[in-house]
Order: sequence, then structure tokens, then C-alpha cells
Amino acid sequence: MKQDNKPEVCVVGLGYIGLPTAAIVARAGCRVRGVDVSREVVETINRGEIHIEEADLDGLVHNVVSRGLLTASTRIEPADVFVIAVPTPFDKNHAPDLTYVMEAGRAVAPVLKPGDTVILESTSPVGTTEQLRDLMAEARPDLRFPGLVSDTPDVSIAYCPERVLPGRILEELAGNDRSIGGITPRCARRALAFYKLFVKGACVTTDSRAAEMTKLVENAYRDVNIAFANELSIIADRMGLDVWEVIRLANRHPRVNILTPGPGVGGHCIAVDPWFIVHGAPEETPLIRTARGVNDSKIHHVIARADALLAAHPEAQVACLGLAFKANIDDFRESPARLVASTLTRRYADRISIVEPFISELPVEYRDTPVGLIDIDTALERCEILIVLVDHDLFRSIPLTERLGKIVYDTRGIWPDQPKAVDASSARLSAVG
Repeated sequence: MKQDNKPEVCVVGLGYIGLPTAAIVARAGCRVRGVDVSREVVETINRGEIHIEEADLDGLVHNVVSRGLLTASTRIEPADVFVIAVPTPFDKNHAPDLTYVMEAGRAVAPVLKPGDTVILESTSPVGTTEQLRDLMAEARPDLRFPGLVSDTPDVSIAYCPERVLPGRILEELAGNDRSIGGITPRCARRALAFYKLFVKGACVTTDSRAAEMTKLVENAYRDVNIAFANELSIIADRMGLDVWEVIRLANRHPRVNILTPGPGVGGHCIAVDPWFIVHGAPEETPLIRTARGVNDSKIHHVIARADALLAAHPEAQVACLGLAFKANIDDFRESPARLVASTLTRRYADRISIVEPFISELPVEYRDTPVGLIDIDTALERCEILIVLVDHDLFRSIPLTERLGKIVYDTRGIWPDQPKAVDASSARLSAVG
């Protein structure tokens, strides 16, 4: 700790969570070094600019960089607190891949000194924080690590996951409650002191394994509830019902709150984290596993509906509206919209155009295809079929007068006023005009 009691902080990983975290910690008066493997990301941040889309992040990063509170580097150097915020994907068998976490631990270990605190924020299976501890202990036998010695350890290690909504990350990083899990109670208290510097929400301490499970449970809960809505939409499709009307009426019950169906579930959290629970307890998780299957299968249901629509109108030009995994962001991780659009591109490339207002160029899968990125005005002028895959505010704002004469496949239910010849559940299919 420095004389002003503000620690020097190193944030490893400058993605959708790491960069906002680094900027908020710097705003609290700490000197922060952000570390990333991408030299382009590092150079962008050191110019006071950002490489991701997030509300108000550009101004905050510019401010803390210009004040000298945030710098970026590809190299880890000594600090007082290390925050690891790197990806935790899964492999083709849905087993968690902790490669990035362990690589971060190997990079941090050589610069550790007595009194340091290491905090893992990456969403991780139960036991990962202890694995990280063991890896660093092996690399640094000269230091005493928590849970491995009977006396006071030299280093504190804790787990504290974020729980934020893209588009509101800055607000929620500071305002939401935090579950802070230490390998020992002393570790939790050291991490608590750090989070109290910038978190206004309640900070509750526990052990690292409980905190790891808490993060997974939160997202599995959401996934199960979304699966109910998505399954309901498929049932309504089969029965010729308007799922949006059914949900609206059912939610008038004082103890019913059905979520909104869509083309699937995306993002690095809800679409990924439940698998970490399933992997850890495969025989005890039939509900969580089934929910994952329902939400993944909804993507293929949407593709099948789109196939039928395009086959019925073989000459029509098609605009796929949105590629992000949720509204008003540029994050494509595990995006069902991206998968639907890319599948349709492979089958109908010369008929497909993409509207995605949060990017300036299409992803790599569109390279060497005739598919173009167009704006919404061009889509409305050129395309007879509109397939709504993301509920961006820009798309919501399109009035009925501009949709007249269009064939609309609305997987998000953003245009309830659209007159319809066929109401196909979450795939609201409308031919009007």
C-alpha cells in the first residue's frame, strides 16, 4: 500500500470486464496498470481510446489515462493488488478451459511480494481459485500461500465475480453487490478492503468456492428461466398461438413473471456458465443441462423458420437485423443472432444483407462472400424480408409506416403493431400491405 492508502493495481485482461474495471479503479484514485496480450489494445488505451462499445467508457478511459492513473502494457510488473479478468471458454465437449486463467497466474507469480493480494474475477468452475493458488505456490516456493501454511501467509488470494449488464457496466460495477470469496477469511478481508475503494453496493465475504458457485448459479438460474420462455415460444408456434400475447396475459398473475423469448441465448455468461456446473456434477444437473439444450435448439428452430420463409419467397432480398448477443452493444460472444445470420449467408449469400449499427465491418465469416453491411435505411429501401435477430433501440424505433409491405420475421417481439398473416410464436411472421 502507498502512503495515501491507495494500492497500486494491475488488471490482467482488458476486455469487456477488465477495461471498465481498470478505469473505475483508476477513477477511485489508484494507479492502475492494465495488461493485455494484444499490442493493438494496449496502444489504443494508451491513446485514451477504447476498443469495445460500452456506455460512457470512452470518456472515463480518456480521463484517467490523461491524468496518468491508467496505463496499459503487454508486460506485468509489480503491484499491490492483481485482478485477473481473462476469458474462461469451454471446449467442444463443454468442459471448462482454464488456460487463460492459469497463464495469467504464471505471469503474475514472478512479481509477487509479501503483502500482495491476487483476485480472480473470471467466471470459473468451483475450485479454480484454489488451483490458481497451487500454481503460484509451486512457482514461488519462497512465499507462503493461504491454506497451505498454518501461520500467516505472505499473499492473499480471493475470488470476486462481476455481475453486470452490458450497456450498464460502469454503473453496475460500482453499484451492484459483490460476493467476495477468500481462500481464508483473512484473504476475504484483504479483498474486501480493495473493493470498498470503488464499490458502493454491499460487499459480502464468504469462501472462494461458495463465491465461485454463486456466480454460476446466478447465470444458470437465468438460463433455466429463459429456456422456459423459449420452449413456450416453440409450443405456441406449433399451436398457432401468439406467444407474446400468452406471456403478457400470464404475467398478469401476481406470482408469474415469464421472461422474453428470443432466437437463443448468447454472451459469455448465461450461454457458458451453466456448463461449468454440469461439468462439475454431471449426474445431478438434468434440469440445467436440459435448459442449455432448449436454448441452443431454439437457434436451429429459428434457422428452420427462416429457411421456410426464404424458400416461400425465392426472389426476395433479405436483411438480417443485428448480430450482437443482446441489444445496444457490439459484443458477439456466443451470439445466436450471429449464428443464424451466418448460416443463412452460407445458404443464400446473394440474397442476404446485414444491418448491425454497432460495427463498421462484418466479422471474418463474411469474408469472400457477397454479403454486405448496410444501414437500416438501405435495408428498408432494398429488402422485402426483414429478420429481426437483435432488439437494438434503432430497430425498435422503426414505425409501422416504414414496415408496410415488408415480410417480417420478428424473433424478438419488438414490433407488436405489425399486422400479421401468420403469427408464428417468437418468429412473428408478417406479410402486410
